[in-house]
Amino acid sequence: MEHAVHPATPDVLIVGAGPTGLTLACDLARRGVSALLVERAAALFPGSRGKGLQPRTLEVLDDLGVLPAVRAAGGPYPRMMSWQDGERQGEWDLIERNAPDPTVPHPDIWMLPQWRTQEVLHDRLRKLGGQVAFGTALTGLDRHPDRIEARLTGPDGIERTVTARYLVAADGGRSTVRRAVGIPMAGEQVDPRPVLVADLRLTGLDRENWHIWPTAPGGALLLCPLPGTADFQLFAQFGEDEEPDTSPEGVRRTVAARTHLSAEAVGEVRWASDFRPRTALAERFREGRVFLAGDAAHIHSPAGGQGLNTSVQDAYNLGWKLGQVLRHGAAEELLDSYEAERLPVAADVLEISTQLYRAGGVRAGALRRGPRTEQLGLGYEGGPLTVEARSGLAEDALRAGERAPDAPLEESRDESWDESWDESREEVAGGPGRRLFDVFRGPQFTVLAVDCELPALPAGVGALRVGAATGGGIAARAYGRGLFVVRPDGYLGLATNDPADLPGYLARLGVR
Repeated sequence: MEHAVHPATPDVLIVGAGPTGLTLACDLARRGVSALLVERAAALFPGSRGKGLQPRTLEVLDDLGVLPAVRAAGGPYPRMMSWQDGERQGEWDLIERNAPDPTVPHPDIWMLPQWRTQEVLHDRLRKLGGQVAFGTALTGLDRHPDRIEARLTGPDGIERTVTARYLVAADGGRSTVRRAVGIPMAGEQVDPRPVLVADLRLTGLDRENWHIWPTAPGGALLLCPLPGTADFQLFAQFGEDEEPDTSPEGVRRTVAARTHLSAEAVGEVRWASDFRPRTALAERFREGRVFLAGDAAHIHSPAGGQGLNTSVQDAYNLGWKLGQVLRHGAAEELLDSYEAERLPVAADVLEISTQLYRAGGVRAGALRRGPRTEQLGLGYEGGPLTVEARSGLAEDALRAGERAPDAPLEESRDESWDESWDESREEVAGGPGRRLFDVFRGPQFTVLAVDCELPALPAGVGALRVGAATGGGIAARAYGRGLFVVRPDGYLGLATNDPADLPGYLARLGVR
């Protein structure tokens, strides 16, 4: 545990060290933004809860420098195995397995227990020079036009005041911050039946399948082997008027009552919790200098593996905008785009997860996941930062606001990279194994010229990295001809054929 001395005047105060807060803290740290991350609990969340990392989230984690650790610690989703009366009923897939695609480097969802994802992000934060103030609760909040004054009570019981330029609530569905600033949250109960979730050790089941008893007496039960551990995650539905027993004995009784396993087959119960599936959406994601992110802004049903992923991407969207305002002099209006872009996405994802949950519970195939849950198609077309300046595009053409695809950079004499770097930029070049995502990786903007000349850019562009992929190939087919500004979060901000459009667009985002 860390009980470090923390700055009294950070640029950003982040409340909550779950996946959202840790992602944001990592992103701000690599941008040189002073941030204080506080967590009421004495340690990181210990459970597996959000265990699926969608393809788009894997791209975010790649950019943050943690994908190798995520790959090493996790594993692919196992096939489902249905059981009835102690007999195997056959295998089926919860997810659609996608064929390799050079524009999508991580085509399938990856399984990693939430506690391990948080450990990976926490390790990355410490390597970037950041830390978490554990055992530290927000106990008071005063808002001013130019600052936030937050009262924090640490593990020693002493209340201290911290002054920050901005505050980000990443403190979950019961957010203290959201309530303190008076932002309403409206939602609905997806299912009145409670659910028991637990991480446990057991014997008598193989780890090659995700095991399901869909017609078990008392309600469906699932046991999923968690990769990189010796644990299984238990998911069990109960009747509307029941209250799940989350004690180790209660967990053992549930397993014995609904499966062919005995209570003695269940060893250590490492974590257990219960909930009733519901969805909720905050009325707004910003109140002055306070922002809501993750579950503080939107609560999802567990179907489709959307909650953690949407939360991480909230932080990824907000991080670069705070960095541009605090470090590069962008107008504060840039921060208005956070709500404008993320609230519609969250609303859409809530609808997806609710539809999946109500599609038939945990029957074979009822919760099958595919393109709608992978989040690669989510984007910001029509958003306040999106400018599509080309005309006559084909219906299936890539447009501003969409995710910037990956592509290999084939070695050829036609492929070149601008070498007019200043000391704040790093040189990039095409070569064997080099990909567009290698160029995009990092906290900078990228201007990509496809099948056209890369124009001269204004001096003093700071962290802007510039590349030109020409001469055809996968990159040219994926993007089409034009000049593209790739935002730090991997979306196309500007698409144009006119170099005169670049300076004004970049300056608007603090890139001069």
